[in-house]
Amino acid sequence: PQMPKNNKPKSAISIRQPYAEQILQGTKTKEFRSVPTHKRERVYVYASLTPNTPDAESMTRGKLIGTIEITDCIPDKRTGGFAYKLANPQRLAR
Repeated sequence: PQMPKNNKPKSAISIRQPYAEQILQGTKTKEFRSVPTHKRERVYVYASLTPNTPDAESMTRGKLIGTIEITDCIPDKRTGGFAYKLANPQRLAR
């Protein structure tokens, strides 16, 4: 579904494939980063040009592919970084 014009995200998060696709499918609900974010809003999901795995070479890259809500950001003891909690993925119309 198309997003209402007054509800368009103001920023984007760049994610490598296949993780960008997993986020839009709702199977990846946390994104781990080395820096925290204060954003608690819907942002675009940009599929990075560089894939993370060889099998992701054929996936959409270098484009905005959807949106996601960042609902929280918590310290992650396992990585020493931060976990961005993600919810309500929406794929953009092609």
